[in-house]
Amino acid sequence: MRLSRYFLPVLKENPAEAQIVSHRLMLRAGMIKQSSAGIYSWLPMGFKVLKNIENIVHEEQIRAGHIPMLMPTLQSADLWRESGRYDDYGEEMLRISDRHGRDMLYGPTNEELITDIFRSHVSSYKSLPLTLYHIQWKFRDEIRPRFGVMRGREFYMKDGYNFDIDKDSALHAYNRHMVSYLRTYERMGLQAIPMRADSGPIGGDNTHEFLVLADTGESEVFYDSAITDLSLGERVVDYDDREECAAIVKEWTTPYARTDETHDAGVFAQIPEGRRKTSRGIEVGQIFYFGTKYSEPMGATVVTETGESVPVHMGSHGIGVSRLLGAIIEASHDDNGIIWPEGVTPFHAGIVNLKQGDAAADAACEDLYKALVGRGLEPLYDDRSERAGAKFATMDLIGVPWRLTVGPRGLKNGVVELTSRRTGESEELSPEIAVARLAEIYARPAS
Repeated sequence: MRLSRYFLPVLKENPAEAQIVSHRLMLRAGMIKQSSAGIYSWLPMGFKVLKNIENIVHEEQIRAGHIPMLMPTLQSADLWRESGRYDDYGEEMLRISDRHGRDMLYGPTNEELITDIFRSHVSSYKSLPLTLYHIQWKFRDEIRPRFGVMRGREFYMKDGYNFDIDKDSALHAYNRHMVSYLRTYERMGLQAIPMRADSGPIGGDNTHEFLVLADTGESEVFYDSAITDLSLGERVVDYDDREECAAIVKEWTTPYARTDETHDAGVFAQIPEGRRKTSRGIEVGQIFYFGTKYSEPMGATVVTETGESVPVHMGSHGIGVSRLLGAIIEASHDDNGIIWPEGVTPFHAGIVNLKQGDAAADAACEDLYKALVGRGLEPLYDDRSERAGAKFATMDLIGVPWRLTVGPRGLKNGVVELTSRRTGESEELSPEIAVARLAEIYARPAS
């Protein structure tokens, strides 16, 4: 993409309404524009990152054996009355009526709808286990929406729902989701710690939240610092292997890690003092096992091998896709702007032409651009007639991980400058070697 042809409405000044780093930088980098309180338009660069995050979520869900689908944003109130949650959910639910007077709601979650789909089409244990998921816009009428996409009213979310014959099978689905989430977050350059949490209006006894440590987090968290040393890395996981998944879950849940709602001061005090840590955390996902909470009242049953009809055991598993974008910025930025991890960056490299209009510099930039595209990468070429400082400031603000700087002086020596946004380190390389280096970086296997 050539910056002269792109829609990137960056702001030079910090917006007065932005209280946290991610909100401020998303507005300044031209990623979002507020439509109304807690509701945003996603401008081109913000939308690119959002789709990159969504693609990683899809890939890891499918890798774990989960099946994608799509459910509507509007749901019938009758389903929620059937489960008993319509009156219990509270004012966060946006309730509406259609022209025929039918009560509807803008879905804050989808347990009822997916249960209705299941009971309409599945009747035998032979169809189990089954996990369906979708990524869809949702709405919760927050009383005080704030912090940009971190606490908005409209948000983009992945919901997964498992259906199993018994509790043991459903707990394997729970473990499978935890492992797939750990891999998902690592691919985004995040360390999201699973913490025992409260189930809230979803219900159930087993639930973990995944929290990214950040000063602006809404939750106070308590944890054993040993958990921050854990990583899946390039470990290959067999998601059908119950023992392997359970062992990984045990590895991540044995160190103490809890939100303030489930914190146990007595247990926490038993951790060696040097490893006892408190912080703030941003929730980016949550998994639940809730047994037959929805299947019993809604009649979602299957016939077993012995001919007995039993309610299925269920769980739900969510990832805040749009919230993740804000969390990544909170965890990865500096005074100059965003620092995108390679896994989610909107552009793989930025090309800065120090002397636009110089024949040699223009030609070298064009050659770099074509070479990167030929390697399957997407560069952002700043071909504007701006001073070098302004071009560097834009690249730093929008957070492109690598920058190629091209100027007449370097070209006389046959080199361009490759700079890491994260470390600030630069290296002079021939254009061919610089392109090969970037191709190598982005060819590394996902964690």
